[in-house]
Order: sequence, then structure tokens, then C-alpha cells
Amino acid sequence: MSLRKVWAIAGKELRQASRDPLSLAMLLGVPTMMLVMYGYAINFDVRHVRLAVRDLDKSAASRDLVASFVNSTYFDQVADLAANADLERLTERRVARAILAIPEGYARDLEAGRVAKVQLILDGADANTATTVLGYASALIGAANARMFLASPAAERVNRSPIDYQPRVWYNPELRSTQFLVPGLVGFILMLTAVVSTALSVVREKERGTLEQLRVTSLRPSELIAGKVLPYLGISLTATAIILVAARLLFGVSVRGPYLDLFVATLIYLIGALGFGLLVSSFADTQAMAFQVAMVTSMLPAIFLSGFIFPIRSMPLAVQVLTYAVPARYFNVILRGVILKGAGLASYGRDVAFLVLYATAVMGVAYARLTRKEV
Repeated sequence: MSLRKVWAIAGKELRQASRDPLSLAMLLGVPTMMLVMYGYAINFDVRHVRLAVRDLDKSAASRDLVASFVNSTYFDQVADLAANADLERLTERRVARAILAIPEGYARDLEAGRVAKVQLILDGADANTATTVLGYASALIGAANARMFLASPAAERVNRSPIDYQPRVWYNPELRSTQFLVPGLVGFILMLTAVVSTALSVVREKERGTLEQLRVTSLRPSELIAGKVLPYLGISLTATAIILVAARLLFGVSVRGPYLDLFVATLIYLIGALGFGLLVSSFADTQAMAFQVAMVTSMLPAIFLSGFIFPIRSMPLAVQVLTYAVPARYFNVILRGVILKGAGLASYGRDVAFLVLYATAVMGVAYARLTRKEV
């Protein structure tokens, strides 16, 4: 084997790679970006859980209990509720993930040596987070009981807990992980398949030279793009129906909310995903490059930055800001609301508005790039 010939081939490959800045950026930049971004994003700790408090006792003892939750850094108090507050509506709109309910007479029961009851209502749509939050709450109540036990005179100490902690989980009482994972998988699968299929379809035309042939026909650019998108939109909607049927038959996950609302949200989400696939195809010149870019820019954010697996509020602030640009973040909220909570789109107006904005912006940029003469 001649080293001179090996070095000659290696030099040619290096020159060729340097002439393709997109490939070079993928090879050098993406691994570093993934390490930094996902090293911070992947965090199994649950912090800053949105906590609403319904304190009907309004006593020093009840305020101390609330303070123990807030000062733990596991919970952030976001609302102080009245007696007639609609608790289900509060969790449905994701204003609060947990509600601490302290009944009237809480302090009086403690002073009289009776058991004081406290209830924690928890949104169980995210089973992993709910399980962790239950553990935190149990530990905090246990610590409060221990402090009261040690603070009481030795003669009055009895072998019981002063505070009776009663957790109640909504939407997923058994805390089954499939109830939480299946809706997230729908968003992830649709994003990946829609982006990859559309990007490869257009780039395939580029490689074969047929895209330029289509340009010189009487087809308008909008007609060409619509013709490319509509088949994959129909396929993706069909795949959605199959996924939902399979989820019902195999995992017992049924849609509790309006099917029409679910269809509208899915349609908007898919239009944005297909538009992103078109945008990827406007940059990539080969199917291999289109596949790599589509995987990195659609699959990984849909897993790690959408709240699908890892809680967004536990991520560093800089990573949380990045998640606002991930459409799967908003689609997952809608999916879990409609499928698990039986809510309609009216409860998720902000999330729907972002999906519409994202789909419009991505489609607009993709259209502008694909209709340029040099593309």
C-alpha cells in the first residue's frame, strides 16, 4: 500500500469537504451543539412545579405549611385560590400542575391534638413528573410532621402524624406511563415522518434533474409545492388515525376530548412539519444530507426540547428559551389536553396560535426559497 496515494486521496476528500460548508458544519458543529444543548436539557429532576394554594384556614400554621412547599424550590406558588375556584379548569389550562388544599379548621385541629387533613391535587397527565412530585410532597409533609412531633412536649407525644396527607391524581389516577407517553409519541412520530418524507421527496427531484424540468412547465410554483405536500399530508393524517386506533386497542389510551379539535390541531401541526421539510430540501442537495438535517432539526428537539420526556421548567433558562421554537412543545400540550383531559382547543388558544404562526412562517420561507431561480 502506497502512503503517497493514501494521502493524495485523503487530501482530495478534505478539499471536497471544505467546499461543502453545510456538510462540514454538520460534522463539526452538530456533535458539540448536541452535547451542550442536550447535556443541559436532559434532566430527570423536577423543579419549579406550578402550585396553586386553596387555604381556607388562613392561619399561621397553614401559612407555614405553604411556605415549606415554596421554600423547598420544588414548588412555585402561582395562585391563591378562593373557596369556589374551579380546580379542574385550573389544571386543564395548565395554570397549575398541583393544588394544595388546606381546609378550614386546620390550625384548630393541630392545637387540639387532632389529625389535620391536607389534600394535594395533582395533574397526572405527565406520569413521570407526577410520581416525582408526589414523592416531594410526601417528604415535605413528613418533615412537617417530624418538626411538630419534636416541638411538642414529651408527655404529649403520640405515635401518629399530626397532618393527614391525602394525594389525589387527576386524569391518570394509576400514573400509567403509557397514558403520558402515547400522546407525546404521536407528536414525535408525525414530526419526524412529515419532515423526512417531504424533504427527501423534493431533493430526490433535484438529484434526478426532474425539478428543473417541472419548473419549465406551465405549473405555477404554488401548484408544484401543493402537489408535493398534499399526498404526504393525507398519508400523515391516515397515520394519525392508525396511531390513535392502535393506542386504544393496545394501550387503552382513548381520546376523551372532541375529535374535531384533535383533527384541527393535528392538521395545523402537520402543515408546519411539511413546510419545514420543504425548507430543509431548499438547503440540501442530496438525500443523505436532507435526511441528516431533518433528523437533527426535527427528531432530537421533538424528543428532548418538547416536554415529551423531560420537564421544560427543570431546564436551564437558556434551554427553556430554545423550546419556544419547537412546535412539538405546543402540540404535546394540546394532545395531552384533548386525549387525557377531555379538553377542547378553547383551553389552549396560545398553543394553537403558535402552531398557526409557525406553519405560516415556515411555509412562507420555504416557498420563497424553493421558487428562487438558483435553487
